[in-house]
Amino acid sequence: MGLVQLLKSQFLSQLIICYVFLVSGLIVNLLQLCTLPLWLVSKQLARRINIRLGYCISSQMVAALEWWSGTECTLYTDPKSYPLYGNENAIVVLNHSFEIDFLCGWTFCERFGVLGSSKVLAKKELSYVPVIGWMWYFLEIVFCKRKWEEDRRTVAQSLQNLRDYPENYWFLLYCEGTRLTPKKHQISMQVAESKGLPKLKYHLLPRTKGFWVTVQNLRGAAAAVYDSTLNFRNNEMPTLLGILNGKKYHADLYVRRIPLELIPEDEAECAAWLHKLYQEKDSFQEHYTQTGRFPGPIVSPPRRPWALINWLFWCCLLLYLLGLLLTQLISSGSMLTILASLAFCSTGWFHAFMPKVKSP
Repeated sequence: MGLVQLLKSQFLSQLIICYVFLVSGLIVNLLQLCTLPLWLVSKQLARRINIRLGYCISSQMVAALEWWSGTECTLYTDPKSYPLYGNENAIVVLNHSFEIDFLCGWTFCERFGVLGSSKVLAKKELSYVPVIGWMWYFLEIVFCKRKWEEDRRTVAQSLQNLRDYPENYWFLLYCEGTRLTPKKHQISMQVAESKGLPKLKYHLLPRTKGFWVTVQNLRGAAAAVYDSTLNFRNNEMPTLLGILNGKKYHADLYVRRIPLELIPEDEAECAAWLHKLYQEKDSFQEHYTQTGRFPGPIVSPPRRPWALINWLFWCCLLLYLLGLLLTQLISSGSMLTILASLAFCSTGWFHAFMPKVKSP
């Protein structure tokens, strides 16, 4: 293990990352709160400001993946579709098999300049969580309660609100609804058998109602569906803790652009279309398992420096302020105060990161 890798794996390094992320996130949340009056004057200006404020938070996690751990992302896609990425609104259908697949989705967004404006379908409870949840609230993320009768109306209304969004965005959608585990897969395939649906080897059955509502309400606003299938080389199962420790992974992402007009408008036909899509995704994963790569040519979108610059800015600012605070604590000579501060920081680290390495 080299010196740099050794430093990355130290508890102090992870504590600093946690401190910068949480404190900068709360500062950004406060700034977002200050934009509330602006929504009454100019909604589009308020949206543009919140896109950039949101980027200050989400790009830190992307920087941790790309620059701290050095994880590489290889994109397999049609070169004819490549110029359209980032220049149109799109619905991105991702498989949900890994702990950091959401982070790879964000990295995909960052490479094409839509990270700040990217959207997801998230549980309502997350809107109450500081930093990420509050950021999402101001970014008009679509929240659901997983109660279809209520969600059908509220989700549709939230999606309709995005039709006049001032900048290009990608709507990231996990149609499986939850992360793949052996137990969940077994239950899902029992459901597939009872419904007479083809069984999947690498995915759970997709939840078709949310997808249909999303497509119907974004017709005319989104141009395409990006069918995205993710895997990692050497059968690795990456974790957030691994990223914090500076462990390098190599992600492979296969993306197909499907024009939205090719997706049926009828709910039953749309559901059948989505099931067929997941059978194709399963075949792509089988191909990857056998050959170590996805079909099609490789395109390598370059890393953009802005996530790193943003991260370094917050690190310099907040570590400087922390240094001033520690200097005052030490000069006060109160050992009890010093120990209490260290205990508080340690508790914050465990609460912030340890729950994230568990399956939801």
